[in-house]
Amino acid sequence: MHELSLCEAIAGAVNRHAGGRPVTRVLVRIGHLRQVVPDALTFSWEMLCAGTDLEGSVLEVESVPAVVSCPACGEETTLDVPIVSCGHCYSRDVTLVSGEEFAVVSLELAEV
Repeated sequence: MHELSLCEAIAGAVNRHAGGRPVTRVLVRIGHLRQVVPDALTFSWEMLCAGTDLEGSVLEVESVPAVVSCPACGEETTLDVPIVSCGHCYSRDVTLVSGEEFAVVSLELAEV
């Protein structure tokens, strides 16, 4: 379950940016090709944050679909399966537009 190690990295970034202020919500953007299970990530977050300064904070996951652009036909295809090809002309010479993201997008801090 690599979600726990991902949560450790997220918590480290959140703690650095929060500067000791209480955090109520963390929004992360994760691409489809990152192979992250959102429910496992939020469960890991709750488990990891228990008894820490982040206890009670909510981890929200914004899923980003995997999209490829095809220079041959000009179409963009949202991938449902990890087969990287154009959904229109089936060319495999495509450019990945989105789907590999992994970023902490925002923090919501509690009013003190």
